[in-house]
Amino acid sequence: MAPDLFVCTVDDSKMVTGLGGSKLAMPVEIVQFCHEYTLQRLAKLPEVAGCVAKLRMEGEKIYVTDNSNYIVDLYFEEPIKDGHAAANAILAMEGVVDHGLFMDMVDVCIIAGKTGIEVQMRKK
Repeated sequence: MAPDLFVCTVDDSKMVTGLGGSKLAMPVEIVQFCHEYTLQRLAKLPEVAGCVAKLRMEGEKIYVTDNSNYIVDLYFEEPIKDGHAAANAILAMEGVVDHGLFMDMVDVCIIAGKTGIEVQMRKK
């Protein structure tokens, strides 16, 4: 049974003016087959222009997910111009399993900050 609400809990370091604006990694899960080619194509997508794509490592070895896939971390200097277009373009690529852009999923966001807890509801 699916829940009625998707609740996300974060600390205030996740609050940015635009997607990708934190300069932290935005993960993209990819299959192992032709992973270098997929990484190169991700880096060249117009919808994520300016990003740096790096294969996630665990020491000297490539990090492997529970599903035996790899993670490409995308780093942005500037926020993504159109999050929906970027999400769709990434998912449309062969070899991509999923991404960390949670577009239109969160109904309630609980934010822990230095001054306490803030609750934000999605505007419908």
